[in-house]
Amino acid sequence: MEKLINEFSAGLFFWQLILFVLLLLLLRKFAWKPILNAVNEREEGIKNALAAAEDAKKEMQNVTADSEKLLREARAERETMLKEAREIKDKMIADAKAQAQAEGDKIVAAAQQSIEGEKKAAIADIKNQVAELSVEIAEKVLRNELDNKNKQLKLVDDLVSNIKLK
Repeated sequence: MEKLINEFSAGLFFWQLILFVLLLLLLRKFAWKPILNAVNEREEGIKNALAAAEDAKKEMQNVTADSEKLLREARAERETMLKEAREIKDKMIADAKAQAQAEGDKIVAAAQQSIEGEKKAAIADIKNQVAELSVEIAEKVLRNELDNKNKQLKLVDDLVSNIKLK
């Protein structure tokens, strides 16, 4: 360091200072401005990219929220449709049961009417058979009773005496 101080030259220092200032001015005009412009452009590009990324993030959140909303709505609609389908199924089953019950009741009523009709027909047939048997029995009894002339006259007298005139 002592050697530098001993060999110091003011003229050389002056020209070096002028060259240094000139170099700084040239660098400022030709290098610093383009470098600073490039850095500023780069900074603006980064800011724009960050803003676009933030916008994309917000848009993605909106899309996610919309898709979740749509998914919830779809699930709710599916549940509603399933509930309606269950109600329709239950109604169809109840209607089928009611219709089967009504058909069963009609069949039972028809069977009861058929049985009642057959019962009446059977009773009428039995009455006819009893009447025929009674007539046959009465006919046979009367033939036996009326074989003889005295018995016939006595029967006619009894019948005439039982007749009451009004």
